[in-house]
Amino acid sequence: MKLASRAEVLVLRSGQLLNTDRLRVWLALRHVIRAGSGTDGIDVAALDRRGITLHRNPAPSADAVAEWALAALLCLARRIPYGHAALMTGQHTKQQCLAPPVSRMRLAVWGAGPVGRACAKVLAPHVAEIAFAARPSLPSALPARSCDELPAWADAHVVALPLTAENHGRFNAAFLTSARARRPLLICVGRLGTLDADACLRALADGQLAGLALDPVEPGDLPLWAHSDPPGPLNLLATPHIGAQRHDVRAVLDAWVATTAAAVLNPEGSVPR
Repeated sequence: MKLASRAEVLVLRSGQLLNTDRLRVWLALRHVIRAGSGTDGIDVAALDRRGITLHRNPAPSADAVAEWALAALLCLARRIPYGHAALMTGQHTKQQCLAPPVSRMRLAVWGAGPVGRACAKVLAPHVAEIAFAARPSLPSALPARSCDELPAWADAHVVALPLTAENHGRFNAAFLTSARARRPLLICVGRLGTLDADACLRALADGQLAGLALDPVEPGDLPLWAHSDPPGPLNLLATPHIGAQRHDVRAVLDAWVATTAAAVLNPEGSVPR
């Protein structure tokens, strides 16, 4: 508590909460360094009111997350999680794992930040067509389709959106209903709160989704998938927020954190942003 009251710099990784109540303890805080990209759990408005600068660096993890997205797409498309789950219960489900080729799929990417763009770059060679969800800020060079059009167009969706008020629970029952005719794959590389997780898991169990991949699973999100009655195998891939967990990414971020902290604590130095 004494250390918190004197600290000028706070370094946060994912899964940490820094709200108005917790900020009251950090009396001398001037800089928050987010070792990654997400700001969910951080009250950005409260930081602004206090004049606290937030530093974040989403670029180093983008390629690693895209690598995970490719693995997820291939796993779901070939129904590997389903086949594995069935084998673990003593069922041999070879016929139920018959699947269309990835090369004929249309892929929608929701979010055109560093992670969304990296996912599109890595996945595009493997699919038939790719489109970003259209937004006014989307660069004109990127292929785009309207958000209303994408649910009925895409065979797979990669969700790489920040957890803002606008995006909270965006992939909900209404989205699933509009996408139902295509029985798409849904791959979340952004924050889990962008999905109505209960609705998505029910849709997976009911066959409205052909597959579901969730990477940003934090300890408080477990168990997420006890939604079939009786429990049965699902084409579900869930991982404990490992998209950016690569040695090279951690090394780059650790170096950036150290450099940034040194700069903000040195009044004569420049502050990386």
